[in-house]
Amino acid sequence: MNLQDFHPNDIITAQIGEHIHTTLQLVGEDPEREGLLRTPHRVGKAFQFLTKGYQEDPEAILRSALFEEDYQQMVVVKDIEFYSLCEHHLLPFFGKAHVAYIPNGKITGLSKIARVVDVFARRLQVQERMTTQIKDCIQNTLNPLGVMVVIEAEHMCMQMRGVQKQHSVTTTSDFTGAFTRPETRQEFLSLIKQ
Repeated sequence: MNLQDFHPNDIITAQIGEHIHTTLQLVGEDPEREGLLRTPHRVGKAFQFLTKGYQEDPEAILRSALFEEDYQQMVVVKDIEFYSLCEHHLLPFFGKAHVAYIPNGKITGLSKIARVVDVFARRLQVQERMTTQIKDCIQNTLNPLGVMVVIEAEHMCMQMRGVQKQHSVTTTSDFTGAFTRPETRQEFLSLIKQ
């Protein structure tokens, strides 16, 4: 068999696995012992899953369920669970995203909002950028009267290492259009706190 017979993901898994094998040696482990024998392969597959957002088009996801609708009130999808990897330490951060938009003649399927959050979460990230990417994607694709995104997350890079603060939560927000009005932002914030 030559490389053309393998699926590209198999090749990537093998290449990541080679690096993990070396990393295990560098930290003083024996990658040939029974418990670690398949670890490089498993990590390669896991890493591809955790970064699959690079292969997905979030705007195409929104457009796949786009509907004409004369509704101009706030649409809120809250408590969207997500898991991501911090680009600084490759450690997880996880939490909930809350997304709102005010339609301007078009709505999208509610599950598509959650999928957009997942696409951006499944990349090496910082929470601040992820917040803005979600907002920009919805604004650019739906052209609503406004979008607001709030993300609340716990970062293992703060909890497992460094400052080691176990119960800290980081909150980020970004908004456009109608959400620049304080009363509209306040309505959204009160809805996600209910």
